[in-house]
Amino acid sequence: MNRKVAIAGVALSDVGRVEDKNAYELMAQASARALAETGLTPQDIDGLCSTGQGMLPPTDVGEYLGLRPRWIDSTSVGGASWEVMVSHAADAIAAGHADVVLLTYGSTARADLRKGLRTANINWGARGPLQWDAPYGHTLVSKYAMAARRHMFQYGTTIEQLAEVAVSARFNAADNPEAYYRDPISVEDVLSGPMIADPFTKLHCCIRSDGGAAAILVAEDRVPDLKSDPVWVLGSAEATSHMLTSQWEDMTIGPAAVTGPLAFRRAGLTPADVDVAELYDAFTYMLLLTLEDLGFCGKGEGGAFAESGALRLGGALPTNTDGGGLSACHPGQRGLFLLVEATRQLRGAAGPRQVPGAEIACVSGTGGWFCSSGTVLLGANKP
Repeated sequence: MNRKVAIAGVALSDVGRVEDKNAYELMAQASARALAETGLTPQDIDGLCSTGQGMLPPTDVGEYLGLRPRWIDSTSVGGASWEVMVSHAADAIAAGHADVVLLTYGSTARADLRKGLRTANINWGARGPLQWDAPYGHTLVSKYAMAARRHMFQYGTTIEQLAEVAVSARFNAADNPEAYYRDPISVEDVLSGPMIADPFTKLHCCIRSDGGAAAILVAEDRVPDLKSDPVWVLGSAEATSHMLTSQWEDMTIGPAAVTGPLAFRRAGLTPADVDVAELYDAFTYMLLLTLEDLGFCGKGEGGAFAESGALRLGGALPTNTDGGGLSACHPGQRGLFLLVEATRQLRGAAGPRQVPGAEIACVSGTGGWFCSSGTVLLGANKP
């Protein structure tokens, strides 16, 4: 059996500032909305992917949603988890292990921070290999900042070029009514903000928000049952790189340099075929490096590519068309939100931020501090 696989439904829960729901309620809300979009019922769901919440995801998530799946995945590799799980779910559906798979995520990251349940400066502790990083005080933000400095030194990338990544994200967010921040910003606004970890000021870093997301994947033989337009999974790939920053061989090359070529080859596509890109952007440098690693520009050319306005709606490669994690929403593991936006774009359902004629989307998630990558190519037409 080698069935084609489609995304049948996608949805967000309430996003932004959500004071009246916990993470499970956000997952339930997003899942119900995605399911309603498809015309399927909860009884049709026989596969479940969930991570990031609960003691035994997806077991407790399935119980909360009233599901008893026969295929499950809880891969946890940070922000890339959802693209990796799409790859796993697509393989499972193609092989006949499941017919309808729900991916769902929810987080109250902002609300938890306001309640003092999370620290503003993320530190991943000192267990396992991280015990060798911990004495040096490395935080997640500082690891990205250090890597960005290496790219600036090696390729001449400027802080203004990195700032344009944030400016472009805000430009795109202006047309998204669900975006947390929509007012325009300038490069100077980014540069003049409070310093977080040199060279990153506040606007180089993703926002904190609450929210949930869901996506439903189905086998091709279920597509006639849908009341929604399917978006097809064309190819995917996953990879891990390192855990310790000291084991990262080159801070100017991330794991998307592995997943990008693999996913494009498996899809029978090239970067030139892509109409819209949804790429993880926890920090401006993350997006810039991912652009290079995926082949949308040459190594060391990411800064100039961003500076040209290519990432904006109407640009050469509209990227993070909802405003991304830098402006729209970032409740934690944002990879599932990338898939929601890509699906909406390929359906022509993105409203004023719609990329005209979008038929191919590249979705790529990054986890940890460039520790993992998952890349998925999606198409409006059946392969």
